[in-house]
Amino acid sequence: MKQPLLITLGDPNGLGPELVCMLARSGVLKTVADRPVILVGPREPLAHWCDVQNIEPFWTPLTCSDVDGELPEQGISLLVPAGLNDLEFTPGQATKVGGLAAGASLETAVGIILSRKSGALVTCPLNKAMLNKAGFAFPGHTEFLAQRSGLAQDAICMYFHAPKLSVGLVTTHPPLRDVAGLISQERVMLCARLIREFLARTGKGDKPLAVCGLNPHAGEEGLIGDEEVRVIGPAVAKLREEGLAVEGPFPADTVFGRVVRGEFGAVLAMYHDQGLGPLKLLHFGEAVNVTLGLPFVRTSPDHGTGYDLVGTGKADTGGLRAALELAVASLSGC
Repeated sequence: MKQPLLITLGDPNGLGPELVCMLARSGVLKTVADRPVILVGPREPLAHWCDVQNIEPFWTPLTCSDVDGELPEQGISLLVPAGLNDLEFTPGQATKVGGLAAGASLETAVGIILSRKSGALVTCPLNKAMLNKAGFAFPGHTEFLAQRSGLAQDAICMYFHAPKLSVGLVTTHPPLRDVAGLISQERVMLCARLIREFLARTGKGDKPLAVCGLNPHAGEEGLIGDEEVRVIGPAVAKLREEGLAVEGPFPADTVFGRVVRGEFGAVLAMYHDQGLGPLKLLHFGEAVNVTLGLPFVRTSPDHGTGYDLVGTGKADTGGLRAALELAVASLSGC
């Protein structure tokens, strides 16, 4: 049997359930349902958006005991985690209940994948503030998944895959004032190795990985900060000694254009907005968030809950579709 694909609905008040129904209506979900596809989250928002979009429910109910045994060989199922029946559903609003549903769904999906030691996970957007209000003390999906997989936070790498510009991050969600102290040779080297491995798997292994500096002009040889001389440059040198195609550190104000022009396969940025500003300028709504280093494949669209777009008909399914396609491609033949 092919490995299962699990899809968490994220914050039920956000775009996740609506986008899933839109993909079902367009037939996209059927194209990946030659394996078990398990939606994880409350039923109420899916039923609501089915009514709005004038489609019939497209899933078969599953129970926790069902997922402990043999899964259906193919088709789309819905697993409602414990405590999420008869959920208070308030589309377009940030609520603690929405955070609880998102956290419980993620917890359940990860538990299934880890217990079965197979499968890929696609996560719809959640609200980090509401996740924390509901008692899940994590900055976001990436940190949650690392902890639940028994990994240290510095054992994984947040990566964004897109057609022209792909970006990895040495640090994820710390305050900007803490970034410099979190950049180490070991961390740069780990992220670079994980990205090189991913580039090889996705057909971009022939192009080197570009590494950003932290400071303006990549530090001007220590004149404007010494992280490039003391940490980032030596990490790049060690990676090259290992035989990896890695170059840098480069000034961040020029390197992204070089990646877009095809000189590099991807770029490793030092912090969140350094990398994601250029990425979202080019690829907002179509980039795929990939968590590298987990014992399973995890992808997600790069946009948030989009409360202001819920129910307007303006939501774009492109990001979620790309996340599904990349997850399935990673399980090709499995």
